Amino acid sequence: MADADIEIGDSRALEEGGEGCRFKIDLGGKAHPGFAIRFDGQVHAFLNRCPHLGTELDWQAGQFFDDSGLYLICATHGAIFMPSTGYCVSGPCKGQRLVRLPVLERDRSIFLTEGFHLYVD
Repeated sequence: MADADIEIGDSRALEEGGEGCRFKIDLGGKAHPGFAIRFDGQVHAFLNRCPHLGTELDWQAGQFFDDSGLYLICATHGAIFMPSTGYCVSGPCKGQRLVRLPVLERDRSIFLTEGFHLYVD
């Protein structure tokens, strides 16, 4: 783990296809929402911004998956994304992707890596 890695949550709280962990990262001095989820036993993280209109995906805080727990779904227009890649398979932004954020899971925690910083209000 590099010194720049920032802890964003407890990995034990992420259940397969379940509720996600929300956080804000600092990009150019502005807050940008992000989220982490567990899918296929791995933690994946993305900016919480649909490529269609830039709205946040979750229909309730931390609720990113559809009822099956197999796809991420945008609450605004129903775009459907692959949880492992962020690739949109259906909806108004089909063929586009969510912006992936680099994370690692270690010692029961999730870390944002590669020099990203959390946004502090």
